[in-house]
Amino acid sequence: MRPRFTVRVRLTLLYTLLFAVCGAALVAITYGLLAANLPGITELTSNDGEAPAGSAPYGKNHEAPPPEFIEACKSVLNGQAAGDTDPNLVFKCESAYREGLLVGAQAQRDATLQSLLWQSGLSLGAVTLMAGVAGWFVAGRALRPVHRLTAAARSASEHNLSARVALGGPRDELRELADTFDGMLERLQRAFEGQRRFIANASHELRTPLTVMRASVDVVLAKPHATEAELTGMARDVRAAVDHAEALIEALFTLARNDGGLAVREETDLATVAEDVLDGIDLRDRRAHVSLEPAPTTGDPILLERLTANLVDNAVRYNVPGGAVWLATSAVNGHVRLEVANDGPVVAPDAVGVLFQPFRRLHERTGSDGFGLGLAIVDSIVKVHGGTVLAEPQDGGGLHVTVTLPAIRPAAPAPP
Repeated sequence: MRPRFTVRVRLTLLYTLLFAVCGAALVAITYGLLAANLPGITELTSNDGEAPAGSAPYGKNHEAPPPEFIEACKSVLNGQAAGDTDPNLVFKCESAYREGLLVGAQAQRDATLQSLLWQSGLSLGAVTLMAGVAGWFVAGRALRPVHRLTAAARSASEHNLSARVALGGPRDELRELADTFDGMLERLQRAFEGQRRFIANASHELRTPLTVMRASVDVVLAKPHATEAELTGMARDVRAAVDHAEALIEALFTLARNDGGLAVREETDLATVAEDVLDGIDLRDRRAHVSLEPAPTTGDPILLERLTANLVDNAVRYNVPGGAVWLATSAVNGHVRLEVANDGPVVAPDAVGVLFQPFRRLHERTGSDGFGLGLAIVDSIVKVHGGTVLAEPQDGGGLHVTVTLPAIRPAAPAPP
């Protein structure tokens, strides 16, 4: 089995290797500079004199003179002091002396360079070891935020997403990573809480028609001899409850399908969609004010029709008797707009946001035939089409909802 090297070990080895390479380069540069500046034999002998005529200097190849020759030189030098020395012998002795100086200088140069190399190598090894130890601690400190991220990720679960890294310090890459991770956990926490709330609300809404059906059946079964009228009434109640549950399931299915993205993309004109919706909806006693301008966009025509139908249905349902409904489409600045407004009760500005959440209703906007999913489906369809939806309360009561979607870009003209 191959050994497992952690990131800390790999960083430490990398620090140590880089330090050793840089140190070796520094030692090599220092050695080269010192070797270039120390005088060599060639430089020391460049100013040597010439031997007298007929003589050849001893030590031409810079070898050291033998001991017997040194003794002879001593005798010659002693004789020179007495004034009876041969000039050729004197020159040979002086050459031998200079040769000895050169050999000594070369030996000292080599010893200096060798000493520098050994001492620098030992120092580099010791300092590299210290750098490795320091790199181990530095790597541990640098990876401390990563360990905190790992601990937060391990403690996070579907039932507990409250753990946060909350990393302090300078805004570097690790701080940015920790903040991004905290943001992801926060989004996941909101998503799971919304999912749990959605499931609880959906279960409650589905339980209502089941309760109605059970009560109707129990009432009839409690009678020993149920009449035909009672059985027919029970059947009507059950059928109405089934229709109610079917409509709710269809709404939930639409929300779930939108989470997977668009499956169909076709060119669609919102003005045509709005006109079709108006032809098929019962406005009751509401007055319609319609202004439909071409608004071409791309998306799923069925979902866009559902979006428009939900907005118009809400505008009709949550209205006052004899109230008005405004419906308009337009195209502006590369976007298309669908605007639906109505009369109705006054809505507080801080309560508008909850209308787009599933199963959330205002007390003034409740109805026995609604699920609280109409605007939630609108918001889901708008998001899957890459648009935005904005609801604003009107001063006299009611809501003004504006849906903005990307428009179809006109095709570039063909080159001549």
